[in-house]
Amino acid sequence: MEYNEIFNPGLYNYWIVIFLMMVGFYIVIARGNLVKKLVGLNIFQTSVFILYISMGKVTGGTAPIFGEGLTVFSNPLPHVLILTAIVVGIATTALGLALVVRIREAYGTIEEEDIHAQEEDF
Repeated sequence: MEYNEIFNPGLYNYWIVIFLMMVGFYIVIARGNLVKKLVGLNIFQTSVFILYISMGKVTGGTAPIFGEGLTVFSNPLPHVLILTAIVVGIATTALGLALVVRIREAYGTIEEEDIHAQEEDF
């Protein structure tokens, strides 16, 4: 396998997806702050959106409207699924932030280590 086959400049969007996935995953694992963990989950989620939209693109494809001389159509399903996923993502982020507020009220902190220390004391 040659260098050009692996690092094809036409596939840069997949490299961006991999980078964003790793950044989001790292933030979720490495950070103890609950808000930062939610930000990491959102970055990871955004990378999945980009992946699905990238796969839904058809080179030379047109809108799925039948007409004279049109033979290659783009599939609208990935875009519709991502629109739904964005709405669900916003709702789950709002729920996560609401839970962080409740945790802050109950424990006085949003740092994971401090919460675990308080739990061990009980």
